[in-house]
Amino acid sequence: MTEVVRFSISTDQRLLDRFDALIDQKGYANRSEAIRDLIRNALVEEVLADEASEAVGTVTLIYDHHVSELSTKLTDHQHHHHRTIVSTLHIHLDDHDCLEVVVLRGKAGEIKALADSLISTKGVKHGRFVATAATRALV
Repeated sequence: MTEVVRFSISTDQRLLDRFDALIDQKGYANRSEAIRDLIRNALVEEVLADEASEAVGTVTLIYDHHVSELSTKLTDHQHHHHRTIVSTLHIHLDDHDCLEVVVLRGKAGEIKALADSLISTKGVKHGRFVATAATRALV
């Protein structure tokens, strides 16, 4: 385990009050846990800014499976990128709509481009990409 270092910061009381309300809403045990997450998030964003860095991510898609050939297009896309796509979860939401979660691993720029191409496939109603740095980049 690494050494714990204590440090202090100065801030406006209103900003601190809003931050305290936010960490309470999100369920953090204390300010230190919330600050550590903010620092990690900033470091992850820095890593992901380098398109060659190793990253993992998820693409969440909502689409109507009755749209002509959409399921086939998405499946073909996934087969074409089988080395980058780690797993896919497919759920039938109702008689028409499906939720698909695609887990990606690879270079940050490549997985973002793949996510964008899946999300922009004609017939996808909504899509969202979330990425993080590969675990060895996290502190």
